[in-house]
Amino acid sequence: MKVAVAGCCHGALDKMYETLELLQRRHNVRPDLLLCCGDFQAVRNEADLRCMAVPAKYRHMQTFYRYYSGEKKAPVLTVFIGGNHEASNHLQELPYGGWVAPNIYYLGYAGVVRFRGVRIGGISGIFKSHDYRKGHFECPPYNQQTIRSAYHVRNIEVFKLKQLKRPIDIFMSHDWPRSIYHYGNKKQLLKMKSFFRQEVESNTLGSPAASELLQHLKPTYWFSAHLHVKFAAFMQHQTNSKEELPKATKFLALDKCLPHRDFLQIIDIEHDPSAGDSLEYDAEWIAVLKATNSLVNVTQSSCNMPENNGLHAKWDYSATEEAIKEVLEELNHNLKIPCNFTLTAACYDPSKPQKHVEPVHTINPQTTEFCAQFGLTDINDRIQQAKEEGSVRGEYEEEEEEEEMDSTGSAEEPSEYNTDNSGLSSINPDEIMLDEEGGDEDLSTCSVDPSPDHPPDFSASFSDIRIMPDSMAVSSDDAMDSTNEEPEKSGVSKQVEEKSLNERPLKRIGGNENGNSGIKKIKRRNQAIYAAEDEDKTE
Repeated sequence: MKVAVAGCCHGALDKMYETLELLQRRHNVRPDLLLCCGDFQAVRNEADLRCMAVPAKYRHMQTFYRYYSGEKKAPVLTVFIGGNHEASNHLQELPYGGWVAPNIYYLGYAGVVRFRGVRIGGISGIFKSHDYRKGHFECPPYNQQTIRSAYHVRNIEVFKLKQLKRPIDIFMSHDWPRSIYHYGNKKQLLKMKSFFRQEVESNTLGSPAASELLQHLKPTYWFSAHLHVKFAAFMQHQTNSKEELPKATKFLALDKCLPHRDFLQIIDIEHDPSAGDSLEYDAEWIAVLKATNSLVNVTQSSCNMPENNGLHAKWDYSATEEAIKEVLEELNHNLKIPCNFTLTAACYDPSKPQKHVEPVHTINPQTTEFCAQFGLTDINDRIQQAKEEGSVRGEYEEEEEEEEMDSTGSAEEPSEYNTDNSGLSSINPDEIMLDEEGGDEDLSTCSVDPSPDHPPDFSASFSDIRIMPDSMAVSSDDAMDSTNEEPEKSGVSKQVEEKSLNERPLKRIGGNENGNSGIKKIKRRNQAIYAAEDEDKTE
């Protein structure tokens, strides 16, 4: 079957679907599935805009609300993960995944589904070490900290995915797996994006958690976005035994969704011809969710995941064949995901703007039904209970002092990873700067700028689409460029990369139970992956 893959769409759904229709008219190619690698921006109304971590001047309604309201319907089944520019309050309603609109499915904080026998997994958000071990405690209305921490990857999601044993066909992450640039044409990448050089040479660009998942899951394809540049790599995995067949991953990072940009990729995937056309649950993933349900944490307290270090009675939460069989029996061997999309918020009305509406914490019926069916913890219900009991606060203690610093370290929880810079620390002339701890922009206000009703003009160029060849492997010249060079790592970085997810014990740095240590907090800057308007105009 044909699968279309998109990078950061930034709410421009009309643009994506119009491009797919144009592809069919001009090339007689009709994808069966569309995948989006984050920054989807499922914005329903003005309250959702207030929950998106960008300065007010970059908050635009775009076109998702038309699909949410039913005015339009996605012409192809669309599956997406979250990025770092999302309506976090909307996606938070569906921690285990669910429909955000008819025919548009969100994978949740982490998830695995099946379509026509193809196994598709993904993890939402970006990596930040200072939030990695915390629970999902955030809820709207967000403050200046939680509006960002809400989309930071947590160790429990990585732990769940590492329990999977069966092969994965496709995996998606928003930020790149760290070190993946050593397996493609690194020279060309740095030629296109010279400001990546510092991170590439120090091997700190990308997510170490995603890198660990890449090495564990060994999917056939891995797709990412976030950095707004197209890049292909081919990674041959090491085998653990002589009997194990060699595996390789074809990696592709996608550009953002803009006119005259190569932002869509079409690939051919082997599928099960006897499988239906419905999106399906993955039995092993459901079994893992059930097995790890006791590990759910909705507090700011940091905790390690279980490991075989003598401190935990159980550390293997992988699904047994018996557990998978039980899931199948619970579902009567019908794995079809119900089409139970429900409106949970008012839809944007251009004729009646509501600029001062406040976001509220909502429990989505889809999540309630899913948790009841499989005996899982409804994370949002647990947060609500904790709030009522006064045990969870969305507010941070006032910081005693802030310091300017680059994003290569953390003064908070020690991490098994030596850096905290999934956002770039180098200056990217094509991007705007976002102050992660606040700044001149008021995040509590929003500017609504609905997209024009008329479709964009595609007559000038049709460079948005490229048909994926049989192999995504880089050319021999590309391979020589990367394989003849030893990955440039500092000694500390190399040692840390070799450690597994939980090798280092968690150490607390004084302070109270909420982790406020009384030491100086570090003011961080996140370079959001948004292109400057001037660049867009020149494209």
